Amino acid sequence: MIKGDRLKALRKAKNLTQGELGEMIGVKKSVVCLYEKELRNPSIEAIIDFVHIFGVSADYILGTDCKIKTVGEDNYYTLTKEELKFIDELKKYKDIYDILIPDTKRGVELLKNKIG
Repeated sequence: MIKGDRLKALRKAKNLTQGELGEMIGVKKSVVCLYEKELRNPSIEAIIDFVHIFGVSADYILGTDCKIKTVGEDNYYTLTKEELKFIDELKKYKDIYDILIPDTKRGVELLKNKIG
């Protein structure tokens, strides 16, 4: 599944309509709309077209542009740049970070209760 919000932002940055982008990759406007809403997956060929049209990596469009290997584990976890930025911002507030991180389940519950 591609990141629809990223595709939409890239399209708008190039001042393209959904119809114009669709013509460029050989699909209808409605199909581009479905890609942006993440209701349909583009073909590999369409993803390659996006890479060339927008000058970004396939990883960026797919949302797998950052992989994290945790210490002592052989597993890789995927984080987007936005998620990494959020963590970096959170680290600036040591008191909040120290509450949320040690017990992540409790931290998420606290956030859910506070935000609604």
